[in-house]
Parts: sequence; structure tokens; C-alpha cells
Amino acid sequence: MKSILVIDDDPRNIIALSAILKVQGYSVFSSTNIIEAFALLETNKEIGIILLDMMMPGMDGYEAIPRLKSDVRYKNIPVIAVTAQAMVGDRERCIKAGADDYIAKPVNVELLLKILNEQLK
Repeated sequence: MKSILVIDDDPRNIIALSAILKVQGYSVFSSTNIIEAFALLETNKEIGIILLDMMMPGMDGYEAIPRLKSDVRYKNIPVIAVTAQAMVGDRERCIKAGADDYIAKPVNVELLLKILNEQLK
């Protein structure tokens, strides 16, 4: 089973998502910023999907996704945008930035697991 990389600047969100994912049998890596996330991707080839908080200090998801997708090493790793922004047009904005899917916070666990199953086929 592929591992999941959770990138979120709030450690509480990482803890909550990691707990949910580990119960489902996933191996989880986590990072509180994009720079650290790139380092994890470089050293952990088993990462098969990324859950990325879109609103973070420094480099946000809207800047990070195009960087990930333009790197030949990571372009095929699905990126799921995870954001508290659930206004009209936010999903489309995330997809336009290169996200493979989108889920709003608070995360609906059933929907998250459905997205993971679809993306990790």
C-alpha cells in the first residue's frame, strides 16, 4: 500500500488526519511546510499521494502544486487539496492550480477515503 504525505501548517490537522489514515492501514508521512515536504518526497519513494493544505505561510498550495507537477519525479503523484476554503469557485481554483481532487475542512472521512481509493487505483 502506498504511503500518504500530509502537508499542513497546523500540527492538530496533521494529527487528526494521520490518526484517521493509520486506522485505515495507510502509512503516513507529514510536514508543516513545503520545503520539508520536498525533502520527504526525495527520500521516501513509497509516497503515493499528497494531502495538501492550500493556505499556508511561506509557500501556499497554489504555488506548491505547480512546482510539484512540473518536477518529473513527482508529477504523477496525485495531490488532493485540503482546505477550509469551501466557497463557490474554490474547488475549481484548486483544480486549476493542478490539484487532482479537492476536499473541504472539516474533512468528511467517508469522502476522503473514497477520494483516496479512486486516486490510488
